[in-house]
Amino acid sequence: MPGLVELIATALFAIAIVHTFSVPVFARLANRNGPHSGLWHLLSEVEAVFGVWAFVLIIIFGLVAGTHEAVTYLDTRNFTEPAFVFAIMVVAASRPILDLVGMMVRALSRALPLRNELSTFFVTMSIVPLAGSFITEPAAMTLAALLLRDAYFHKPEQVGFKYLTLGVLFVNISIGGVLTAYAAPPVLMVAQTFGWDSAYMATHFGWRAVAAVFINAAVLTLICRKYLLSGDIGGAPETRRAATPFSVIAIHLAVLVGIVLGAHHPVVFLGLLMMFIGYAHAYSRYQDRLMIKEGLMVGFFLAGLVVLGGLQQWWLQDLLGGLSPTVLFWGATALTAVTDNAALTYLGSLVEGTSDLWRYMLVAGAVTGGGLTVIANAPNPAGFAILKGCFPDGAISPLKLLMSAAVPTLVAAFMFLLPNSF
Repeated sequence: MPGLVELIATALFAIAIVHTFSVPVFARLANRNGPHSGLWHLLSEVEAVFGVWAFVLIIIFGLVAGTHEAVTYLDTRNFTEPAFVFAIMVVAASRPILDLVGMMVRALSRALPLRNELSTFFVTMSIVPLAGSFITEPAAMTLAALLLRDAYFHKPEQVGFKYLTLGVLFVNISIGGVLTAYAAPPVLMVAQTFGWDSAYMATHFGWRAVAAVFINAAVLTLICRKYLLSGDIGGAPETRRAATPFSVIAIHLAVLVGIVLGAHHPVVFLGLLMMFIGYAHAYSRYQDRLMIKEGLMVGFFLAGLVVLGGLQQWWLQDLLGGLSPTVLFWGATALTAVTDNAALTYLGSLVEGTSDLWRYMLVAGAVTGGGLTVIANAPNPAGFAILKGCFPDGAISPLKLLMSAAVPTLVAAFMFLLPNSF
């Protein structure tokens, strides 16, 4: 039986989920500039939701079980992922990295037998998410979101186009990182326990993910074809700025690779981040504003999810263990929408006596549902933080995101459910 703290944590977790779907309401209240507009603005920040409710939980935890128990619980949480997402987001969002990715996207676009307006959008929505298998999903999300913001989302109109694109982006990022065993958080949590290496991921998950990503990107490009060709969207005004030397790009790329390689060691990647910030300040003429505030807010969100999610094991683990493989796939897809998919796969890995098919369905369902909500996949808050200012009232409707991601999610589900030998 769960204790009082577990029950309270589950109640607060449910409140936090409802809160994420309510942020447009708080955003409208904040825009009225009333006496409490500052509070409404705080509550309208999706990145603050889970951090705020985790703070409430720790206060209640201390009152119910004692301060020592509350602090001990915090000490036993693993905050490596929130810290890593913060570090990789700051570096990946730097101008030299964006310049490099922009050059690569343009080169790939010219190689496709399509109009440049269509091929560039298609490459942004497909190749960049798939690159998450190598540079990690948070880095791919940061790069793709910034490319979209600057090239397609800077105008206030075409809200429908923006939501369709956002839904495909989140789904493609979630499934695009499964070609390797280290880049997608839900895979990383179980790879060692299940004995999965990158060769296994490529043969069992990778080709399915590649097919789904290309299908989603191609269908979206086809649907939005008239808008992309009309000039109503895209074509952000160019600003005069100093050309970035390749030596600066190379140093930024080296730091990015170093952070990726040191992803499991906070002392390593945070040390690299500190050096990077100093270097960026020294050569500020080649930089735009570093996204430190946005990165910290995303880290705060994920840290809150770690604190709240750590007390959901009492119901989630038993629920997963009692499901057959096929039911597990759909159950994991649905549960991912209301809990972080990395936490979901980790709890599933604790279930004993599972088959290879059961394990495959657990992870496949978790990555399939990773684009449905902001909390479904660790990189999603980074995309929210970058793109929310492009939507009405400066907020993204979680319900509209859910609806926009539904069809791409079904495409991914179809690919992952194709027969395979285990």
